[in-house]
Amino acid sequence: MTLASCGSPGSAPATGSPAGTATATATTSADATATATETTPTTAAPATGTAAPPAEGWKTFTARDGSLAFDYPADWTIKDPAGQTPQGGGVFVEVSKPDGKSMATLRTNMVTGAECTKKTPYGVLDSQPLPALAQNGQTPRFTFESRTDPDVADPMKSSVFAYGITAAPEPTGPTACPIAHFFGWPPSGAMFGGAYNPFDTSPGNEPHVDTPEAYKETTEYKNVRQMITSLRPASK
Repeated sequence: MTLASCGSPGSAPATGSPAGTATATATTSADATATATETTPTTAAPATGTAAPPAEGWKTFTARDGSLAFDYPADWTIKDPAGQTPQGGGVFVEVSKPDGKSMATLRTNMVTGAECTKKTPYGVLDSQPLPALAQNGQTPRFTFESRTDPDVADPMKSSVFAYGITAAPEPTGPTACPIAHFFGWPPSGAMFGGAYNPFDTSPGNEPHVDTPEAYKETTEYKNVRQMITSLRPASK
């Protein structure tokens, strides 16, 4: 299963290792760990049609290798590369707001996988399938979700809130595996997402946004959602 992971309010979102291997700890405790193990290559579906121009006040970013493209607010910035890319190539970019706040990271050519060592209560706040990114009959989805570890007393560390693209099915039942925001993309896997921290009081944040439900109504969330869900093959 090709999956991905983002960090908690107490830890930065996972971005994988310089070699392109995702060894993520997207958890509410040290016992639930997502570890890279899968290496099955994926094959891109043929692209058809032409992408519509971005909305007014938005720009389009196209990866240097010509693999993927997405739209983003014109006043946001893109760091490319944001770090060491994997041997053999790949994309590694970080998108930030004008105040420097990191909103999402896109990486490709990652060896991804997940090991579910502990399940915790969860919440799914948003979910949307992304057929433009379908691979081998599997359609990933954008999601904004949470995990809460009842064994952690500190409220700043007990919950994880993250948004991104995942190939994992939507959880069912009372508990779920750690958040894993990876999806299949040639030659192996990719990630595009970030984290929400309800305790973040950085200057420039919208006031009184201390719950994920309130965050969903902010311009920031609507923009990052629109950006991530616009990800597509560059030829589309």
